[in-house]
Amino acid sequence: MTTQSMSWLSIVRMGLVQTSLGAIVVLTTSTINRVMVVELSLAAMIPGILVTLHYALQFLRPRWGYGSDVGGRRTPWIIGGMALLALGGAGAAVATALMTYNFYAGFALAVFAFTLVGVGVGATGTNLLTMLATHVSSERRAAAATIVWMMMIAGFIVTTVTAGSFLDPFTPTRLIVVASAVSALAFLVATAALYNLEDANAPARAEMPARDTTTVKPSFRQSFVEVWNEPAPRRFAIFIFVSMLAYSMQDLILEPFAGIVFGMTPGQSTKLAGLQNGGVFAGMLMVALATNPRIGFGSLRAWTVAGCWASAAALLALVSAGMTADVVALKAAAFGLGFANGAYAVAAIGSMMALADTGTHKREGMRMGIFGAAQALSFGAGGFLGTLAVDILRHAVETPGTAYAVVFAIEACLFAVAALLAVNATASVDANAAQDNRSHVTQAGAHV
Repeated sequence: MTTQSMSWLSIVRMGLVQTSLGAIVVLTTSTINRVMVVELSLAAMIPGILVTLHYALQFLRPRWGYGSDVGGRRTPWIIGGMALLALGGAGAAVATALMTYNFYAGFALAVFAFTLVGVGVGATGTNLLTMLATHVSSERRAAAATIVWMMMIAGFIVTTVTAGSFLDPFTPTRLIVVASAVSALAFLVATAALYNLEDANAPARAEMPARDTTTVKPSFRQSFVEVWNEPAPRRFAIFIFVSMLAYSMQDLILEPFAGIVFGMTPGQSTKLAGLQNGGVFAGMLMVALATNPRIGFGSLRAWTVAGCWASAAALLALVSAGMTADVVALKAAAFGLGFANGAYAVAAIGSMMALADTGTHKREGMRMGIFGAAQALSFGAGGFLGTLAVDILRHAVETPGTAYAVVFAIEACLFAVAALLAVNATASVDANAAQDNRSHVTQAGAHV
């Protein structure tokens, strides 16, 4: 299937949708999480249950992708998902405020609100990536993934800084006002960014086979089975699950590791997390630049495999730093882990986009839904398993550093397994890219 090139401006507009999504998500999973634990003195497992619910609902991603496959348009699903997400973001704030008066009523409302958040994220994220996959040419995929993901992180940063300044001095009413304003603004920005975007790019897909309106549309089950029986998407979904499990296990334990083993203050461990995120940015940019056709240094497949091996090496460096209590080594390992994770993430997302746009026509949304479900479920499970493993090991061994070292070593092994899986899981990506390049050359020759 030949994919035409979406303009850079259109890619940035889609990045604005991801920015808006990130703004609401970080408000619910970070700010409201903190308010429940600190200001309301609730058990940490309360927001933990709600965030886990948000991740668990990502198993519905194939259903949202299937819906847009059948309808033939992604925009209504993205806007509908953003509407649910915005309602969920505002509802989560109302539920948190209600908990100060009636915990059970507030918690019930919070469950409903986080359900909306989970469904909204799934519908929006799946179809946004599907639109990118079907409209961005192979040589721009890594750069497009970098732009969209960096804009999402920008949404995290802007929201936390801005909302944080308006939340002080804290009151439940102020939380509702700020959360509602952020949610409404995010929805408006996303809607404006999507205006006429899909229709403007529709002529680029004119060479695709016309839709046959006389045939009966396949059921969700039939569509899912057809895609799962395709070897390439199935192998890639398994790779995504294993690699994201390794990726996410350190997410909730790196800062506690720095505090317990190295005696870092909250401010110092936060700076360490910032250093790691700086590495993520650097890794993303490097892969985006390296895979540019003018540079051509490595393919998406090569960078995916290399990113997994480099992540495994960085985790082993964390093990070594913990054993020697060397702060400089810790900082170097944290930056290296971020750099490797960033490189792996962009290459994997680019590969995901490439594989979504191959195989049977009109199954792009289903493929992206399966990939997204594997990613989200694995990410949620990884964070939980990482913390659970540390808690168990700290009771089983004498020194905390050893407990963390074992978990980091397990993650390194998972990344090594993921690297081996990636060799076959991304094998068709380079072949498809080469086919696209030959197609572009043929088209260019036809116009000479």
